[in-house]
Amino acid sequence: MATSAVWPLDIVLHEASGQLEVLWNDGLHYTLDASGLRAACRCAACESLRRAGTPLVPAAGIALTLLRPVGEFGLQLCFSDGHDRGIYPWSYLHELSSILSLQTTP
Repeated sequence: MATSAVWPLDIVLHEASGQLEVLWNDGLHYTLDASGLRAACRCAACESLRRAGTPLVPAAGIALTLLRPVGEFGLQLCFSDGHDRGIYPWSYLHELSSILSLQTTP
């Protein structure tokens, strides 16, 4: 299935762990770590830091605190360090799922 044709069937923000669980329409089921998601932010400020050669190193114990839907496009993720500028389109979040996933259930 093409990455552009994926969308979530279910999304759960686990408040205790600050992790994101996503069930995708292609049958994959992932739990994503907040630290990896924060490091993968593609907002202008984070991209500027990367271009300047400054690696993004999330604070220890960082967690997701809030999910904001961005229409049918994706999610804006808000983190415990106050960062809330990154928008994660479904295709990018699905791509990150295979890289950052803590568990995969077929």
